[in-house]
Order: sequence, then C-alpha cells, then structure tokens
Amino acid sequence: MFDVAVIEDPAAAEVSLDPVRARLLAELAEPGSATMLAARVGLARQKVNYHLKTLEQHGLVELVEERRKGNVTERMLQATAASYVISPTALAPVQPDPARAPDRLSARWLLALAARLVRDVGALITGADRAGKRVATFAIDGEVRFASAADRAAFAEELTAAVTGLVSRYHDERATGGRAHRLVVALHPSVGGTTAESGTADGADRAAGPVAGA
Repeated sequence: MFDVAVIEDPAAAEVSLDPVRARLLAELAEPGSATMLAARVGLARQKVNYHLKTLEQHGLVELVEERRKGNVTERMLQATAASYVISPTALAPVQPDPARAPDRLSARWLLALAARLVRDVGALITGADRAGKRVATFAIDGEVRFASAADRAAFAEELTAAVTGLVSRYHDERATGGRAHRLVVALHPSVGGTTAESGTADGADRAAGPVAGA
C-alpha cells in the first residue's frame, strides 16, 4: 500500500468522493472483509460489498487474501493507498493553467502552480510505477515568521535572487543527455493560526514566491 496515490481517472475520482466509499477507504488502511466493515460503518453487508466491488473495479482497493470459512470464501481487501489526491487531469477541460495569468503575488496563480505540480508528479509516479522505477524528486517544507510585511517582501526578493543565481549556474541548455526539471518555490501564510499569525491583517489572499523552470 502506498502512502499517497494520485487519482487521474474521472470515474475513479467520482467513486472516491462518495462519503460512504471514502469512509470504507479509510477503514481499509488495514485489510478487512465486507462483513468486518459492515459492523464498523453500520451498513448491511450486501451494501458494503456493492461499494467494495465498485472501489475494486476502479483500482482503489485490492484483494490481499481469501479465507475459507465453511462453504463461504471471505475476501480480504485493502486500500491501494493510505491517502489519495485527485489530479487536475480528472477535470481536464477545466484544470488550472498557470500560463494563463502568471502573477508572482497572486494566491490563485500559486494554486494553479500547485495543481500543475499534482498533475505532473502524479503522471510521473504512474509512469514510474509501471516501469518499476523511482522518480527523482526533491522538496523542502518549512516555516518562517516575519516581523513585518516589509521583511516578507525583502525575503521574497532575496530568495528570488538566490534561486535565479542557482538556476543560472546549473542550467545547461546544450547538455547532451540532460533532462529538464521543473522548479517551484512558494511562500504563503500558514493556515490554522490566529488572524495575525495567518497574515489576514495585510491580505491573506496574497502570496509571494519566486518560480523558475529549468
């Protein structure tokens, strides 16, 4: 079972969004049968079995064991991942396009970048799984507390300069056998704190972050 799986198929996305099926997926972090799950979620076994078959048809759960009990074979199923992310590919006609209105200070542009990140990394994971390989990625996740909006703006400018310098140093357009990599650096108010902490006092709908592609 994977830690995270990306759902790219629209039908699978629709199936996963059903509240009952989402609950069953959560319960199936550990293997279980229709009978076991029926007792946990308070539904008839036949109803649970129907939902499980639908989830299995769309690759969201898989058979891990069959147990013979008298004249009955009990099927033990498990979710294919501990959690799922729905790729913008599932909504292809209306998926965000960061190229449509690039704006470093727009929170909505940042969201479009994040959506593209989910789409592209999801596609890479799918391809790598089929080939039995791993995807070469790197990420940094941290938090910084600014004393003022001015400090935040200064930080963004220095970060932009630093990243631009690194890209200029390592980018080689003529490298034989080289492979292009997408680089995304983002800065946004933390979510879950007080109004002052989350940055709503000076515009929670704004985010500053340098973005570069190589």
